[in-house]
Amino acid sequence: MADETKGTWLSPASYERLRAELEEMTTVRRAEIAQKIEAARSEGDLRENGGYQAAREEQSKMEGRILELTHLLENAHVSEPPSADKVVPGTVITARIGGEEERFLLGSREVADMVDMEVYPENAPLGKAIIDLKVGDSTSFAARNGRKIKVEILNIEAFEG
Repeated sequence: MADETKGTWLSPASYERLRAELEEMTTVRRAEIAQKIEAARSEGDLRENGGYQAAREEQSKMEGRILELTHLLENAHVSEPPSADKVVPGTVITARIGGEEERFLLGSREVADMVDMEVYPENAPLGKAIIDLKVGDSTSFAARNGRKIKVEILNIEAFEG
């Protein structure tokens, strides 16, 4: 686990869910896909074997996800949600962004399926722009198209998930 200034913030529950997913993939799922590949190989010509090609593609996607999860978990900052006195990873922000009010979690997109709000990573342009701001603070950030977007922090809450 990395120190507090590095890596993506994850709650203990999110960390455990992702660790369990990684464990499942590296044990059970790898063995299942290896069996599929072996069964397809025994069918003969691999160049025209759709089952073999599908199993190899599934294996490739899974290995990519394993690498992604391994990197995320090795570099994650795991802690209970921080206090809500300033914008930091693990806080829920209500902000006026380009004139529209929006409520979102600043943290890892890996938790997006566990919450009913948008999740913005702290290393995204918006995340970088608002880190350490307090309620009432304003700033702007450059969108991908280069346009400056104004942001005003309206509320900060500790993430309860």
